[in-house]
Amino acid sequence: MSYSLDVNILLYASDRSSSRHEAALRFLETRSADPDLLCLAWPTLFSYLRIATHPRVFAQPLSPGEALLNIESLVGMPRVRVVTEEEDFLRIYQHVTHGFPVRGNLVPDAHLAALLHQHNVRTLYSTDADFRKFDFLDVRNPFS
Repeated sequence: MSYSLDVNILLYASDRSSSRHEAALRFLETRSADPDLLCLAWPTLFSYLRIATHPRVFAQPLSPGEALLNIESLVGMPRVRVVTEEEDFLRIYQHVTHGFPVRGNLVPDAHLAALLHQHNVRTLYSTDADFRKFDFLDVRNPFS
């Protein structure tokens, strides 16, 4: 079995001003003991870099070095793999988005959903309800 994380989980873990900060940290700390494979996508990791270092998003943004160190620590865990687009990705994107319009903020969500589909990852931890549009995903809120 495998699962993935949306960027919001990583951001809560880094944002000390968030009411979900402690819960997100605890959740991430338990990942090292999880026997399942954590599959992270490059778009998720780069979204983390973009948002965690942005002074209009975080009251105390991370430095680029701090954010990169967090990513390096995460991808260095033994049960973590980084997934990326493989051949025929556009067809898979079209398949997972068939039946509803994808525009604006839903585009990066659809990108992640297609990546997960391509790598047979069916569980996503996220607080973003938009991922429920992708019927193959089992979306779980780690704070519920």
